[in-house]
Amino acid sequence: MSRKQIEVLLVEDNPYDAKLTKRALKKVDIDKHLFTVKDGEEALDFIFCQHDYADRKNESPLKLILLDLKLPKVTGLEVLEKIKSDRRSRSIPVVVLTSSDQDKDIMKSYSLGANSYIVKPVELKDFIYTVEKIGIYFLELNKTLT
Repeated sequence: MSRKQIEVLLVEDNPYDAKLTKRALKKVDIDKHLFTVKDGEEALDFIFCQHDYADRKNESPLKLILLDLKLPKVTGLEVLEKIKSDRRSRSIPVVVLTSSDQDKDIMKSYSLGANSYIVKPVELKDFIYTVEKIGIYFLELNKTLT
């Protein structure tokens, strides 16, 4: 896949959840433009085109970031804060897609600028349905400046 075509960044350290997310996005033909990273540090490198992703040069702005909160190296909340505090990335929609339903995580995510907060459904069919709807809404219906 050419890095020019990437529109969706999935930040997910759980391989099973990443696989399910890809499967759901494939059902709505969005998987071809998806790139996955496994921790918060790699997410920031990708978003800001640094280190291993310096050649990306931000030629194709991201249209959506699906962000787990519980990540190794740099937490999802730290990633969200950096995304929304930087003029280069603040307009990218960020959907927190996490297993946490704690009020403090929800409040903090929205206070940092999350565009949506979704608790991962436990049931397989519900998870796939939810991710499909996220993809359709943010990539087909939602209008952004990017």
